[in-house]
Amino acid sequence: MSSFLLSWIVLVPLLSAIILGLLYLYSIKIKKLSNKVFAIFGLTSPFISFAIAGLFFIQMLQDGKTIHYEAYKWLGVGSYNVSMGFMADNLSIFMILFVTFVGGLIHVYASGYMKDDEGYGKFFFYFNFFLASMLLLVLADSPIIMFIGWEGVGLCSYLLISYYYKDSENVLAGNKAFIANRVGDFGFIVAMITMFYYAGANGFDYVSLQNSIGNVPIEIVTYIGIALFIGAVGKSAQIPLYVWLPDAMAGPTPVSALIHAATMVTAGVYMVARFHFVYELIPNVGLVIAYIGAFSALFAATIATKQTDIKKILAYSTMSQLGYMFIAVGLGSYSVGIFHVFTHAFFKALLFMGAGAVIVALHHEQNIFKMGGMKKHTPVVFFTMLIATLSIAGIPPFSGFFSKDEILLSAFASGEYLLWGIGVLTAIMTAYYMFRLFFVVFFGKNSSEDRHIVELPKSILIPLVILAVGSILTGFLGVPELLGGTNLASQWLSEWKNTSLHIDHTTESVLMLINVLAALVGIFIAYKKFYKYDMTKVPKFSGMIWNKFYIDEIYDVLFVRSIKRLSSFIAMEIDIKIIDSLLMGLSSKFISIGHLVARVQNANTRFYAFVMLCGISLISIYLIIELR
Repeated sequence: MSSFLLSWIVLVPLLSAIILGLLYLYSIKIKKLSNKVFAIFGLTSPFISFAIAGLFFIQMLQDGKTIHYEAYKWLGVGSYNVSMGFMADNLSIFMILFVTFVGGLIHVYASGYMKDDEGYGKFFFYFNFFLASMLLLVLADSPIIMFIGWEGVGLCSYLLISYYYKDSENVLAGNKAFIANRVGDFGFIVAMITMFYYAGANGFDYVSLQNSIGNVPIEIVTYIGIALFIGAVGKSAQIPLYVWLPDAMAGPTPVSALIHAATMVTAGVYMVARFHFVYELIPNVGLVIAYIGAFSALFAATIATKQTDIKKILAYSTMSQLGYMFIAVGLGSYSVGIFHVFTHAFFKALLFMGAGAVIVALHHEQNIFKMGGMKKHTPVVFFTMLIATLSIAGIPPFSGFFSKDEILLSAFASGEYLLWGIGVLTAIMTAYYMFRLFFVVFFGKNSSEDRHIVELPKSILIPLVILAVGSILTGFLGVPELLGGTNLASQWLSEWKNTSLHIDHTTESVLMLINVLAALVGIFIAYKKFYKYDMTKVPKFSGMIWNKFYIDEIYDVLFVRSIKRLSSFIAMEIDIKIIDSLLMGLSSKFISIGHLVARVQNANTRFYAFVMLCGISLISIYLIIELR
């Protein structure tokens, strides 16, 4: 199969976005178009990209070769060229398959969720552009091309989070996401510049960098690794750059599902795995990554236990699950981390889409303590959400069990028992806050049982069912040898596997049992407190955890207000009093000189004749004196 088709995985959603944008302009300027027109282009592009990726996957199964395609030379300086290149190896094609598949299901879901929105065409324009940017990020064969996709998803996240721009809070949420990501992106830029200077002499693609990075001083490699991780922290919402993620819930629910499940927030994990050849040289930095991931997971889980907004609970759960992924990649178990990205894509998309279905059914209510009793009203949503909740809690045989268990096993086998302990504690809290949400929403006793429930369209329900099946089956791609299975995901990602980790089956069995018991403990506590919860007795929430440890307020004082004061100082004291005074002083002197010159240049012919006569006279006197 021609490698030329590799570029079309990105081009299909990109061209679809361009067409959708033009059709939307036509619709608002000339003649209104039916939503079906936008849906045709919006919904087909992800599945076309998925089909093309599937063909490459089959080819790679047969010959095992990495596929490269150079579309054109993008930049040329002397003999040095940067190409718009694409690369399909085991890591990128694995990511592409579930990004396009899950992304396609979210597109289908969005077609029903957004059916009454006046900006339907604009929404799908943003949505397809978002998907194209993520696909470019993953398929790029060099850091600079990855960065184009990296910035593309950042731009689209801003556009989608602030989609309801008439509400100022939504615009502020979009700004917050955009600015926080720019802080992280600065780290990525610094890392790229440093890599180019020290290791880019023979080419700036991943293959060339991997061959030359070993010749770079270890101090510089460490610097590169830290700078890259700063970029990952911003994009994947880890401590301290996580504050944008909960506010990102301001966008429509399909946006939340796409950002949290398969695209933007997983980009940081993918980047660390992609630059594994850097982090393998600096294991201490990897350990820092793992601990930041662990504390982010625990911190987010703690906050989630007290939240009431259904989407924000899921947002903090995303941050927590990303923390697990960073534990894995930080310890060098890149295949394990990517496997959790894979399973997480299914159950997290299902959780957000199920939450969105409940929100729609209840006329856009998001407070879980104003829901209750939804089991009988939305049975399909109930059963699919149950599967997703069991999966994220780590209950076998659902997918989250296999991937999360492997992460905790990696932590224990690495001898990082504190990491393992934090992971187990976080697992208890995850099961607790997720089943707290589940019991309150579906079993809570609501006094207004006669309330009107909006009927959900098939475009919302069918993707839920498909994702529920995926949340059950995808874990079986990583069945450990202990359970008599073959870890197919680990075999496919063998280049990114930590082969130094070994643990006997007895210890593995005990650890697996502890993980399951931890989840059951969390579920039991949630059951005792929230099963058939009386919604009329909802306590008033307050305190450190409810207020998210006041981190937003602290950031506001330390950064936002201080930067505003600095800006005001620069504007008032430096700009106006110094720079403006200096420039205005100089200009006033020039004006005064101009006035003096103007007295001479007064357009008076007699005055000009007099000046000429005086000048000729002075010259004549000088010549007479000199000739004597």
